[in-house]
Amino acid sequence: MSTTQTRQHSPDERPDRPDGPERSEGSDAAGAFGWLRALGPRGRRAFGGAFGGAFGGYALDSYDFFTLPLSMVAIAASFGLDKGQTGLLTTVTLVVSAVGGALAGVLADRVGRVEALMITVITYALFTVLCGFAPNYETLLVFRALQGLGFGGEWAVGAILVAEYASARHRGRTLGAVQSAWAAGWALAVIVYTLVFQFFDADLAWRILFWTGALPALLVFWVRRHVEDAPQAAAARVASPERGSPGAVFRPGLLRTTLFAILLSTGVQGGYYALATWVPTFLKTERGLTVVGTGGYLTLLISGAFLGYLTGGHLTDRIGRKRNIALFAVLSAAAVLAYTQIPAGANTLLLVLGFPLGFCMSAIFSGFGSFLAELYPTPVRGTGQGLTYNTGRAIGAVFPALVGFLSESWGVGGALVFGAVGYGIAVVALLGLPETRGKELG
Repeated sequence: MSTTQTRQHSPDERPDRPDGPERSEGSDAAGAFGWLRALGPRGRRAFGGAFGGAFGGYALDSYDFFTLPLSMVAIAASFGLDKGQTGLLTTVTLVVSAVGGALAGVLADRVGRVEALMITVITYALFTVLCGFAPNYETLLVFRALQGLGFGGEWAVGAILVAEYASARHRGRTLGAVQSAWAAGWALAVIVYTLVFQFFDADLAWRILFWTGALPALLVFWVRRHVEDAPQAAAARVASPERGSPGAVFRPGLLRTTLFAILLSTGVQGGYYALATWVPTFLKTERGLTVVGTGGYLTLLISGAFLGYLTGGHLTDRIGRKRNIALFAVLSAAAVLAYTQIPAGANTLLLVLGFPLGFCMSAIFSGFGSFLAELYPTPVRGTGQGLTYNTGRAIGAVFPALVGFLSESWGVGGALVFGAVGYGIAVVALLGLPETRGKELG
């Protein structure tokens, strides 16, 4: 055996460091940023590119999504819509996102994570801008549906890209940090919304807000220069004849996992999107808040969400994927009931409860990126994650529409209680899924 073959590498010198960053559980991995130090210089550069691309893509994905909920009152006034019709705008986005997510997952397995990421970003940016030019409700509905194609695919592709770089020990908190990008994009959307609606009439302001959705297209240039697939995982994917096969995730060994993962995604996202879609309307129409006032209340909600993603990421590594999801499903349901049933006039209490509501309904998502990635083998990881997450999103899209229709008789606050049902569905789904904490990804 040659000297080259027998040489022992130090942790930072290991040649496979960029492929699957850290495999050692030694002292380098200790501390809040130990997982990052343990990657080594080359690993940190590779991970930084992947993390930056996924974080930026997801933040801007969030920004483009929230242009609609924040503009719903103005859009309804412009086109003379009832609450059922406005709720349908979100529902159609989420339903079509299932198709987009499944297609992006297959594409990620066939042509690579980075190429698929760029395609999804361009798609959601283009159709968000076109929404601002819609002359009527029907056209807006079509453009919003097509925006869902890109919106559905970005998270699954970006999460897999980072998951394949991250270590098993720290994958949860790493993906939790990526998930926190959703709160960052949401916050940016609220800031831009507040400014635009302050300086322009509502009929024009909602269109301008959609036009700013062109910003994500700039990210594509950065991704092309700085991001690449994890080489070890890419080699395993390319070598498999089964890669990107939709039918593979329904074969006997994976069928049970796929069905319960869809049910889990349905419950969590049904509860989340019911709230994300209707809370701005609830604050304006039933609490009588101004644009600036609504922005202030949403600030606490979003701050809670950001910390929830980071906290949930650490907890999912400590207590396991399933326990983390179950814990925050129960807490989210309780927070929804408390937030929506606050008596009229108690707006200070409403403000205070916004933080725990945002915290709980976001912390539950922190383990999703790692959990779904760990449920599937490398050749069909994109397909499995894209299909289950976004099929659940499409079925869960029924929740915002139901809240819209029920609000005509129950009021928005009363109808939002229905969102708590989704979190109960999520707890039931966990009974059919294995715990995956500590699983290495090839």
